[in-house]
Amino acid sequence: MKETLISFCIVNLNAKNHLISCLKSISMSTKYDFFEIIVVDNNSNDGSIELLKHHYPEVKLIINLRNDGYTKAINKALRLSKGKYKVVLNPDTELMPKAIDIMIDHMKSSKKIGIVGPKVLNMDGSFQKSCRRGVASPGAVFSYFLGLSDKYPNNKKFTGYHLNHLDENNIHEVSGVSGSCMLINNDLINIIGYFDERYFAYQEDSDYCLTAINNGWKIYYNPDAIVVHHGGRGGAHYLPFKANFEWHRSYFKYYNKNFAKNYSTFFNLFLHLRLIDYRPKNSKNNFISYEV
Repeated sequence: MKETLISFCIVNLNAKNHLISCLKSISMSTKYDFFEIIVVDNNSNDGSIELLKHHYPEVKLIINLRNDGYTKAINKALRLSKGKYKVVLNPDTELMPKAIDIMIDHMKSSKKIGIVGPKVLNMDGSFQKSCRRGVASPGAVFSYFLGLSDKYPNNKKFTGYHLNHLDENNIHEVSGVSGSCMLINNDLINIIGYFDERYFAYQEDSDYCLTAINNGWKIYYNPDAIVVHHGGRGGAHYLPFKANFEWHRSYFKYYNKNFAKNYSTFFNLFLHLRLIDYRPKNSKNNFISYEV
């Protein structure tokens, strides 16, 4: 019996309709037959669980009785997986033909490559800039939110987060890729472990990539592998205000863990007030979107 080569790890929350397309695209993305699919469901109520049980018996389904957040759920899938190559995949994505094989071949080219990310497209075919990233330092993130990275796309001083100055059609070594789809070498996991579960959702991918780099691993963006991401349909696009709040809260955790010691007490206090005390207006819901 052949050993499992690839593990597709998916966290689902009320993404039934998109999940069907995602699962169908997997077999077309690789020439290998010995792969597994693990779906951790975060207490969906849209029929996702029934769909998987009745129509996808080959999928290993783990059902959470409550939504404990994206990060704990994806770690549960990763811990149960057996593949040498782990594919962290959002349920609202579609893998284009050969996408996974292209990333695996790239990863095989060097033992130092720990993570590879694809070119991610929106539904209209436009480029999803967040699929490749620099280090999410305060300066890079503020430039992004202030619109400076779009206003000066060729100026590296302002494009440190989404790397607008780089050609989207070329392979690049980067500091991070999107958790909507990333290929992880199991050797990397054996050394640095799993995603930091202090993040409920958001920034867990940036934090993991930074940890990988700090441990001597390389991360690549490969545009020859293509994924379509419906963006925010994987759980909670119904509650954008709550999602916005969670992004801010997670970024502060990321900043405090990785950068705070390099900045003054005054700046840390300013960032604390700006991010942690941020309250979305008119939010009546508790929905979390897992778009990254």
